[in-house]
Amino acid sequence: MKLGILSRDPGLYSTRRLFEAAEQRGHDVRVVDYLRCYMNITSRHPQVLLRGEALKFDAVIPRIATKRTFYGTSVVRQFEMMGVYTANESQAISRSRDKLRSLQILSRTDVGMPHTGFAEKTQDIDGLIDAVGGPPLVVKLLQGTQGVGVVLVESKSAARSVIDAFRHFEANILVQEFIKEADNRDVRCLVIGDEVVAAMERVSTGGEFRSNLHQGGTIHQIELTDNEIQTARTATHALGLDMAGVDILRSNRGPLVLEVNSSPGIKGIETATNIDVAGLMIDHVETRLDSQQPGGQVSA
Repeated sequence: MKLGILSRDPGLYSTRRLFEAAEQRGHDVRVVDYLRCYMNITSRHPQVLLRGEALKFDAVIPRIATKRTFYGTSVVRQFEMMGVYTANESQAISRSRDKLRSLQILSRTDVGMPHTGFAEKTQDIDGLIDAVGGPPLVVKLLQGTQGVGVVLVESKSAARSVIDAFRHFEANILVQEFIKEADNRDVRCLVIGDEVVAAMERVSTGGEFRSNLHQGGTIHQIELTDNEIQTARTATHALGLDMAGVDILRSNRGPLVLEVNSSPGIKGIETATNIDVAGLMIDHVETRLDSQQPGGQVSA
């Protein structure tokens, strides 16, 4: 298999591990900076080029940074037009990166989610807060990542101030209920195809309610319930993804999905579980390519 890994930095842990796993399996693998790629959009002969070279792969694994979603998914889509198998499709990546859109799609399923509100006008803040059922509430920037742009507010007046401040800068925000019983913990499930291959619990430290590793959280392996496994699988497939990291809160009413990540980092989960996640990803791409049956697709 001739495999391309679309990543800005070959030294990143996830990129390096995928490269090593592919080489160990005898594949011809190459890391490509998708921002340096350019496209020749021609009838019946689409191309992706890098420094004058037309790139030719049997399959690509997209590792698209959140801030580069638009251009990165354009490159992925161009490979799709060339008939190249992509581990996650461009439309599915775009879908997952839009927090509002992804939650709206998940609302059509049986997947549990925190009560969430979204509004355009600041004069509708009180109604939005009442609809969600707070405080306390969690206010999130739609464009935030790795826990950045997430604020816990303890009162209605604080919520108004934070929301008004975000809206002053024309930032789009979500308002979600705070799940107290989660105890500042969440669960990351790594889904490949139809299987949850690994899971870890992330625990916040020092009074920080965000449990992301980038916010100083700690990690350890965890056993999932059947309900949590089914929730992670359903959320992944609902967004049309074939590989994903699904973040879940354990609540009194069952597992609640916070987010579905189309390019999940694998350092934390490999460290916590000692599972060769990178190798499982490469094995899955091999299987999909051999069968020529890419993962689930939706039209939302």
